[in-house]
Amino acid sequence: MFYFISMYRARELEFLDTVKILGGFLLGVLLLWMTIPSLKSVLMKDYDVVSGKCTVEITSSGRSTDSTFNMLDTDEQFEFQEIPDLNAYGRSIPYYCEVTVTKDHMFGIDYKIYDFKTRKLVNPSD
Repeated sequence: MFYFISMYRARELEFLDTVKILGGFLLGVLLLWMTIPSLKSVLMKDYDVVSGKCTVEITSSGRSTDSTFNMLDTDEQFEFQEIPDLNAYGRSIPYYCEVTVTKDHMFGIDYKIYDFKTRKLVNPSD
């Protein structure tokens, strides 16, 4: 920051460069401020478990494939990059899920999928 101020006083920076640098700095501070609660939760391994009836939707676009866990009891959605190995999935097939998330429920950490009727473990995440 001191180097930036000295460059500004020496007029080595133009106004547009100054706006770009300040904009980048403010964007970085904003992103850090938004992720600090989740980062603290991940580093301290302070997680919360959301469980209940859920459906699993798998979406594919190009090279990426995502799975979305729709928790029906709490109306929350959690996304994971890996695809669970299920025989059937979608809105019509309910499962019982246990999803480990950060305390602020922003990021999913882990999941376990059980059969809704028998509560037999169908697919844990690796």
